[in-house]
Amino acid sequence: MPWGRYGVRAASLAAFLGLWQLLTDRRVSLWVHFEQLPTVVQVGREFGTRLTGGPYWQDLYDSLVRIVTGFALAAVLGVAVGTAIARSRVARDLLGPVLEVLRPIPAIALVPVAILLFPTNEQGIVFITFAAAFFPIMVSTRHAVRALTPVWEEAVLTMGGSRWRVLAQVVLPGALPGILGGLSVGIGVSWICVISAEMISGEYGVGYRTWQDYTIVDYPGVLVGMATIGVLGWITSAAVELLGRRVTRWLPRTESGDRDRAGYRAGYRAARGAAVRRTGGAAPAPAAVTEHEPERAPGTESGKVHQ
Repeated sequence: MPWGRYGVRAASLAAFLGLWQLLTDRRVSLWVHFEQLPTVVQVGREFGTRLTGGPYWQDLYDSLVRIVTGFALAAVLGVAVGTAIARSRVARDLLGPVLEVLRPIPAIALVPVAILLFPTNEQGIVFITFAAAFFPIMVSTRHAVRALTPVWEEAVLTMGGSRWRVLAQVVLPGALPGILGGLSVGIGVSWICVISAEMISGEYGVGYRTWQDYTIVDYPGVLVGMATIGVLGWITSAAVELLGRRVTRWLPRTESGDRDRAGYRAGYRAARGAAVRRTGGAAPAPAAVTEHEPERAPGTESGKVHQ
């Protein structure tokens, strides 16, 4: 990405922080009461203080372990179950009804069930994180596998390939873009639910610490927790997208279209300048783009042969 785009992104973030500092420092109170929020300076000072303490890093470690464990389990089982439902009538009849009943239930609503099922809060939080990511991944995998054209599978079977070879070399690679979309959605939903679970029944973690700061009216600490959650979510989502790009290098990239269009514009300007130099005047207007029409045989009109 060009350095100019990095500059634009940094400027947008700086503008957001500057507006926040201005509204809170001036204690603006219109429809929204900014005078109750801490300023950027106060939050930054609190953030710097917590970086030097052990509890902050312990909370960070606990939340990351929970999210990675639950998301990894959801990724493996979500892809496996989604593929089975899409390709097996038996799996669709046995698992489909149960999953469709459970899917609309919010993962955070499973907190009482997790408390009853699992002996420790840690296992319950991992279960909630797993449930939050499982259904987006499963549904995306199911739709991606169903959308594959049957011609590819028939070609492999015609050449003597087994069902397992079709699954490994046709189904999973072909459905990979859809699976990666489900993984990107699942990691975001997992962060929402793991933080909520930590607030309700956790003992450590970023969500637990953020809720404790709220109960003791430490608003700079609350915003430090919110900023930490946002940064962690952005890093993990970027890691999932980077992994997806690594395993799908064979796919065409939409970002390359920026370079392609830039090269096309440069070539067009060069050709236009050459045309101006040849004619000694204004450049000719670009010809209208029309669809290719086959040459008409003599004695035809409007594509119809005169009888």
